[in-house]
Amino acid sequence: MKEKIALLRCDEYDVDVIEKKIRYGFELLGGEEYVRKIIPAGSKVLLKPNLLSVEEINSPVVTNHVFFEAVLRVIKDYAADITFGDSPGFGSASKAAEKCGLMAEAKKYGVPFNDFTEKLTLELKDSILVKSWDVAKIAYESDVLITLPKLKTHGMMYFTGAVKNQFGCVPGTQKALWHTRMNNTENFSKMLLDLNKLVGTSFAIMDGITAMEGNGPKSGTPRQMNSIIMGESITAVDGVALALIGYEDPREIPQYKVAYDYNWGKVLIEDIEVLGDSIENLQVKDFVKIRKTKEVFGNLESMKFIKNLIVPYPKLVHSKCISCKRCAEVCPEKPRVITMTEKAGKLVPIFDKNECIRCFCCQELCPVGALEIGETFLGKLLMK
Repeated sequence: MKEKIALLRCDEYDVDVIEKKIRYGFELLGGEEYVRKIIPAGSKVLLKPNLLSVEEINSPVVTNHVFFEAVLRVIKDYAADITFGDSPGFGSASKAAEKCGLMAEAKKYGVPFNDFTEKLTLELKDSILVKSWDVAKIAYESDVLITLPKLKTHGMMYFTGAVKNQFGCVPGTQKALWHTRMNNTENFSKMLLDLNKLVGTSFAIMDGITAMEGNGPKSGTPRQMNSIIMGESITAVDGVALALIGYEDPREIPQYKVAYDYNWGKVLIEDIEVLGDSIENLQVKDFVKIRKTKEVFGNLESMKFIKNLIVPYPKLVHSKCISCKRCAEVCPEKPRVITMTEKAGKLVPIFDKNECIRCFCCQELCPVGALEIGETFLGKLLMK
């Protein structure tokens, strides 16, 4: 049976317009009966936006505050006990929610914020890869987790959407440990799928009105996509998003190749029934993807030398660097990989490419976009 996903055209961040679109999306998916199946009466609901870092209002890095308010209006009709929360990769969760406007919108509707610092230690017996977990207590204990991802490119995983967004359920600095443990895209993908199973992600409403292309997930370029994507299957929601930005086969992206191989969820467009607007009408042909090189040698640590000649790497744009040292602070492999060194009159990061695990945490969290995805000469040749 095909997975039903609602795709809705929405050209602006107008709360009344977005609210109508989301309500229409639920109607397309099955109406009142459908929503009550997802959110049974008396449920504790957790809304999980994307709060990657402390960003200004209307930043394309995070879930838009107007989009968030529209979601609140709809979900308040079905649940009285609603919380929202996240755990950014760097900085204060509450400051991130305050700065981008989500906290103010939540206060209007009496919805509290949770910073995901209280955790539980759990076991996932029927996992793909990871059995032992520390996760945010509220993410596990909520009856319904609705993810509100932003449509963006991503340095390590190529794309971040409904599947990747739950990585925020890993409390604070423990994210760096997961990058060290899962230091290739295949294992990191398996970890993400196990994490979503553990917290029981129930539904996704993706903010694709303004997306991010290029050097995402933080330093890319805003791109108007005019899309809201909704559905129970988070892999199918992402599959539709990938089709919109020009991927003919979602299995080019690590986490959806793993999802397909393990029959974890629908990813192929032929297995998805798109309701509402069509992919063809909303597709962007020239969306700028972050990287092209695939992880040719997978998990073969014995081939580490060859991998380092092929796989992309963090590339410094010297003129943009402000010597803030954040890259060195967030690197999960510190102090081996990044050394702050004076060069051309200022302190800049120098990378040990032999030790770098290519997690791109530095690129992801650089506050000024001074780190980009570099392609090796051999990597470019292989792709050709």
